[in-house]
Amino acid sequence: MISLIGFGEAGSGFAAAAGWGSAACAFDIRSVDYGGVAGCGKLADAVGAAPLVLSLVTADAAVEVAIEAAQHLLPGAFFFDMNSVSPNSKRTAASAIEAAGGKYVDTAIMAPVKPQLMSVPLLLAGAQAADGSEALTRMGFQNVRIVGDDVGRASAIKMLRSVMYKGVEALTAECLIACERAGVTDEVLASFGKDWSENADYRLDRMLVHGLRRAAEMKESAATLESLGVSPKLTEGTVVWQHMLGALSLDRPPAGLKEKLAQIIEKIP
Repeated sequence: MISLIGFGEAGSGFAAAAGWGSAACAFDIRSVDYGGVAGCGKLADAVGAAPLVLSLVTADAAVEVAIEAAQHLLPGAFFFDMNSVSPNSKRTAASAIEAAGGKYVDTAIMAPVKPQLMSVPLLLAGAQAADGSEALTRMGFQNVRIVGDDVGRASAIKMLRSVMYKGVEALTAECLIACERAGVTDEVLASFGKDWSENADYRLDRMLVHGLRRAAEMKESAATLESLGVSPKLTEGTVVWQHMLGALSLDRPPAGLKEKLAQIIEKIP
């Protein structure tokens, strides 16, 4: 039995692509369509009978969920912490899971789950990474790589990569909103070179759809930077922009860069 804590884009995508069906159960605090997967009314019910647990929740809930799950975890069960949180948060979660007799695996999802799904790159770290890799492969994951024996290493790679990738998204929003208000968008985009307009459209789309989740993730990236003695000045700005666009609640943004910019400008202060 595979237990999914959180049944958003990642959890539902994995379950459908792998065809887990009745071999999986899921819990989500929202009211969601579980499809062919058994839905559980309580986290304890989802975790209590599963030797394989995938945690796929928002960054701000990840540690709390791990601590609660530890109270119901089967002895020897794998707990794959796939959440986008700082190395210190992963280590706190690992302590709770391991104290309960579980096998904690620091797991970083290194690209959007869709469209790659079971081929999405996963990085693993921790003492249980080797056995965890085998378990994930049996579940149907096809792109798993071990990056170290220490919990937090996979997370560090993910968090520091996000500083750049999510930061570029935030800069794109800041730049192009100003360009549109100044009436110079086409000129500025042309100066950047080929494909920039298409890339900018994609970046704004991701922020509008996933900005709130990404803002929580980027707070963890900021915490990662601070733990390394680096002041997260730009990353704190990324948190603001991701949250601002995500809070517009444009779950289905209009197609096209100009159309997105028009709606953003209409809605933001």
